[in-house]
Amino acid sequence: MTSSIIDPTANARVRSLGYLRVDATDLDAWVRYASDLLGLQVANRTDDFVEFRMDQKEYRLAVRKADQDGLTAVGWEVGGPQELDAIVTRLTDSGYQIHPLAKGECKERRISGGVRFRDPDDIFDIELHYALQESFLAFSSPTGAEFVTGLGGLGHIFQFVQDEKTYHHLYFDLLGFTLSDYVDGGPNREVELKFLHCNPRHHSYAFGHVDGVAPAVGHVMFEVTKVDVVGRAWDKVLMRDAAPIVQTLGMHTNDKTISFYAGTPAGFAVEYGTGGILIDDATWTPTRYPGAHYWGHARQKKPTNTNT
Repeated sequence: MTSSIIDPTANARVRSLGYLRVDATDLDAWVRYASDLLGLQVANRTDDFVEFRMDQKEYRLAVRKADQDGLTAVGWEVGGPQELDAIVTRLTDSGYQIHPLAKGECKERRISGGVRFRDPDDIFDIELHYALQESFLAFSSPTGAEFVTGLGGLGHIFQFVQDEKTYHHLYFDLLGFTLSDYVDGGPNREVELKFLHCNPRHHSYAFGHVDGVAPAVGHVMFEVTKVDVVGRAWDKVLMRDAAPIVQTLGMHTNDKTISFYAGTPAGFAVEYGTGGILIDDATWTPTRYPGAHYWGHARQKKPTNTNT
């Protein structure tokens, strides 16, 4: 009788979206946006940076003072050092230049270990990490918001990309994401958008190539537990000029989220919503939708408030 040894790293994969890091020319603008509008808690604040919480983790969004605005790093959490090593081997074998995060960088991020490599379109750093630190203190939102995180991580990210095959290989084959569904996008529904999951959240990452649209982060999504919280934030955007409107209040076809999109001080948008469905891989079958919205989500030609 022979025995087999199961390799615990054979199915090493990304587990969730852990944190975001942003450069900003105006930290006060980010406090007004992330805290006063969206309900994230200011966790730490100095003249040079501000960190925001949305759950028991010490932070989920870090914004650092800089000469220009933009998303600089997307942190994906993995299960531990063995899983990280296994994924790094795949990435290195595929030609990615991997740089370990130094001890001081790990301390700054409150993680036990991690690496970085450059996004294929050279937009931001992708940081793989494990063991993001929790806080002793309870999360307290200034707007009463409760965020959907846990196994699902902080939310999801959507990206316009140059080469779909490169991103398909990176996120499916190397990082271990699984297909959720397809959505036909664009004015003539000629664009195929792919939605991927790595935990029960319907999708943690989505991407697509649109002719004439430069590679960029389209949006990041934060989910709350109550539609009332979404409605109150929408009123602030609609009637108090709290942030530029990118897309109006609406409901998605694939994940059933009710949400709106508002521009951040860094240029990309945040989708703020509630009601996203969960996926059980044992029963889930990917499907295709002929559009992204049941109703609403009217895209503004320019991110603007409707009453200006």
